[in-house]
Amino acid sequence: MNLSLYLLTVLIWGTTWIALKLQLGEVAIPLSIAYRFSLAAAVLFAILLLSRRLQPLDRRGQLLCLAQGLCLFCLNFMCFYTASQWIPSGLVAVIFSTATLWNALNARVFMGRRIAANVLAGGALGLLGLGLLFWPELAHHEASRETLLGIGLAVLGTLCFSVGNLLSSLQQQAGLRPVTTNAWGMFYGALLLLAYCLVSGVPFTFEANTRYIGSLLYLAIPGSVIGFTAYLTLVGRMGPERAAYCTVLFPVVALNISVFVEGYQWTLPALLGLGLVMLGNVLVFRQPKPLAPVAASGRA
Repeated sequence: MNLSLYLLTVLIWGTTWIALKLQLGEVAIPLSIAYRFSLAAAVLFAILLLSRRLQPLDRRGQLLCLAQGLCLFCLNFMCFYTASQWIPSGLVAVIFSTATLWNALNARVFMGRRIAANVLAGGALGLLGLGLLFWPELAHHEASRETLLGIGLAVLGTLCFSVGNLLSSLQQQAGLRPVTTNAWGMFYGALLLLAYCLVSGVPFTFEANTRYIGSLLYLAIPGSVIGFTAYLTLVGRMGPERAAYCTVLFPVVALNISVFVEGYQWTLPALLGLGLVMLGNVLVFRQPKPLAPVAASGRA
């Protein structure tokens, strides 16, 4: 079951970049994100109400959902979209892949979870592998004030994502299913984004064409309803540090799709990077060997 959820998350999030590119146009980015999570929340609430599976939340649960909505479905997207205006998308992907390491560190600090050496080693190998995959894009980008600002925003977005992972883990420890907390979190995230658009004077527009509506539906239902539910279920089952290795693998899926869509060509460094990413994946999911029991001495 865990493997199915893992592969599903990687495949879905590895293809959402196509829909994201199709979203670019007349509608402002914050408004498009708000549309996405408004629709996703509506779908989740409809499913939960019709199946009578919507769990009741107390005040603490609602506050955690609000925080989760701010971190997972609002701030991190704003940070990544804005950062992409100043730094290459490959650099954004590399920074986002550090979520595996951030999740391990944050789980240690805030939840007292032991940091497994194989998770840290696997995350580091995956990060190095992504660096090789995107090296041509990174090497030709000049450093500037905008670059530093873009890197800072990408790091902030990754930290928000990591905090959202831990909040979901806390909710699941309290017996709340990700499908319920995601519904409320996406609802709150959409409200916050709509409030931002209203305050900042973003024009409320909509593109009523097949390209925009089709990409919106893909991002809202497979990308959000299915993708985030599968991923956060993994966070609860496997721990935030292991689940976050998805962030290393989905750029690899995106590059493979780019071979057919955009004519991307594999190079020797890129293939070496792919090998490191795969090796990192093996390390992250390798179960540590149990310690051998100590034999009794037989003395009284």
